[in-house]
Amino acid sequence: MPTHPLFVLAVLCLNVVICEWLATKPYFRQLGTALMVILLTALTANLGLIPSSTPPSPIYDGIFTYVAPISIFLLMLSVNLKSIRRAGPSMIGLFLVGALGTVLGVAVAIKLVDATALLGEKYYALAGMLTGTYTGGSLNFNAVALHYGMAREGTLYAATTAADNIVTALWMIATLALPALLRGKKNKTKNRAESKAIASPADTFDEQETINPKDVGLLTALAFGAVFLADWVKTIFPALPTILTITTVALVLAQFPVVSRLRGSRVLGMFMIYLFLAVIGAYCDIPALLQDGTLAIWLLVIICTIVLVHAALLIGVAKLLKQDADVVAVASQANIGGSSSALALARSLGRPDLQLPAILVGTLGNGLGTYLGFAVAEWLR
Repeated sequence: MPTHPLFVLAVLCLNVVICEWLATKPYFRQLGTALMVILLTALTANLGLIPSSTPPSPIYDGIFTYVAPISIFLLMLSVNLKSIRRAGPSMIGLFLVGALGTVLGVAVAIKLVDATALLGEKYYALAGMLTGTYTGGSLNFNAVALHYGMAREGTLYAATTAADNIVTALWMIATLALPALLRGKKNKTKNRAESKAIASPADTFDEQETINPKDVGLLTALAFGAVFLADWVKTIFPALPTILTITTVALVLAQFPVVSRLRGSRVLGMFMIYLFLAVIGAYCDIPALLQDGTLAIWLLVIICTIVLVHAALLIGVAKLLKQDADVVAVASQANIGGSSSALALARSLGRPDLQLPAILVGTLGNGLGTYLGFAVAEWLR
């Protein structure tokens, strides 16, 4: 299997190209690029054409560490803060309900199994990791794992990572289908038409842009500078999530016309989002999960219980309050997959008015998830 980072990156880029092409065809148009990128790259990795999660390619770490936050920064440069007035309160409320569902799900899952016997003495750390990752994404998973030294628990850590990524990818598929299940086709069409009608041009992430080297140079300089600034700020305020600093800088810059008029941010941002989703697909490493059959099965039981309790509470509250199904799906994805996945989902659902709220609640999850993860771990400890 070729493992050279440039070869792996070339395959990931080609997968994005193939999926973008397939998305123009009648039989694949409804799936959307985001879903197809995950599926195609998962197939590519499990066939052994590129590395999966064991061992991962250094390219994957680079995409998680730099490409994903840069993609958020670039896409944020095109948004108008007025959009938060339209979907912000509902999105934040549902996101917090989803976070509560995650905590309840962890409590239920731990009660269902003999955690100490199955997962070892550090089961509480694993519970904290899963609380964090299903509140706001994998950033929290790794933060809690590093604190409790879980990276040294080789088999458990690898199996949990593989199971987490498989469930995250499956939940991306589920949330793409969720709106259609919660409402009829007629209402679905109506809601999307209304969202496009109320969305301003600044809120719409259209990949069709005319770009030039000067604008691309300025955009990349701003993006690299924002990531550098966020890393520097974190040395002073270690508790402050890096993605929160990056998002804040982008939001401030986006309010200046000289920055918001730069061409290319949407094209570059969406391409990087698709690369991020491709890596999620590559991490769906089924052989790694199955190395320890009993452990793998119980991890899937635990994780699926968490996600199902999360979904049951969130959908139940949303139904009771008659919330928009697209908002429910994006809020849930912000919990389970984080801001990048939530943004990609909002884009795939054709809801430009939900893209900024998706990023904002995803950012909230980056901050909230780590604290909830530590709280649950210490409570169980």
